[in-house]
Amino acid sequence: MSPTQEAVITTPIKPASWSYAEAFVPEDDVLAAARSRADEVGVTPISPGGGAALRFLASAIDARAVVEIGTGTGVSGVWLMRGMRSDGILTSVDIEAEHQRLARETFAEAGLPSQRVRTIAGAALDVLPRLTDGHYDLVFADGDKAEYAAYLTEALRLLRPGGIVAFDNALWHDRVADPAQRDEETVTIRDLGKAIAEHEGLVSALLPVGDGLLVAKKEWIAEAD
Repeated sequence: MSPTQEAVITTPIKPASWSYAEAFVPEDDVLAAARSRADEVGVTPISPGGGAALRFLASAIDARAVVEIGTGTGVSGVWLMRGMRSDGILTSVDIEAEHQRLARETFAEAGLPSQRVRTIAGAALDVLPRLTDGHYDLVFADGDKAEYAAYLTEALRLLRPGGIVAFDNALWHDRVADPAQRDEETVTIRDLGKAIAEHEGLVSALLPVGDGLLVAKKEWIAEAD
């Protein structure tokens, strides 16, 4: 069934169940403070359910090297690093240096050693090409939605075989599922989902957490004899 076909849902999830799932892994005071900072500077961080999913993914693949596109005030970074190996390094890119300063406060409050976080201020598409091919276990994108297709191209280069790419806001405020919505950001995210679902080298899923988390694993490709 294609992403445009409707599935028959016999027991649609109710708002109370969605809220229960979002809060299933509770956030602590560190993340609450990071969200307060995000409100102050107009940043919308990943939801608690999305953050828990990121932590799970990082833990499941024993991630040591992770790239984050969109540092914000450190909410997603804390979730990621809590799932990574204790010697793992997070490389976080954001065009706003002030946001990264606030994120470093969050990381310090979380007790995360400064040497485990490499923050790079700059436009993602200027920074990502300078990172090492095939070196990373996970790439998380929560940056400029209009650049999501380009982030996928960079992620496929950066990831090792078996690595995971994840995109936040994959449902984009319920706009992606509505074909009548044709603004640039919605169309870009919708086309990204189709491209990932049809990519022979990726195993993908669209998780209905937060505003949608689109995840895909880069498959191992056997070398020809």
